Amino acid sequence: QVQLVESGGGSVQPGGSLRLSCVASGRTFSNYAMGWFRQAPGKEREFVGRISWSGGSTYYADSVKGRFTISRDNAKNTVYLQMNTLKPEDTAVYYCAAGRAIGGRREADFGSWGQGTQVTVSS
Repeated sequence: QVQLVESGGGSVQPGGSLRLSCVASGRTFSNYAMGWFRQAPGKEREFVGRISWSGGSTYYADSVKGRFTISRDNAKNTVYLQMNTLKPEDTAVYYCAAGRAIGGRREADFGSWGQGTQVTVSS
């Protein structure tokens, strides 16, 4: 399995930006598609977006499309989630995940998970 550690969470005002990072170790990072999920208080974990192993393909949930961008640097074993124009409803614990499924968007498509990082959007 891949070990994943997220960082970059924090508190921000509505309309602000944050960039989350997720560093991988343990396996060949470039063999894995990477996903971002989030879980708000009292809600189920939901898909945010994903990026292919090469970085050439991305897919986003409708709720974040146009505001969030996923990128990766395979030389640094790192995937990023750039979050712009943040809204209070983006408040959640954000998780990165690694998987081998092509086009996966379900939790079951990702076999390795980080511990999560809290993002709070509030005025």
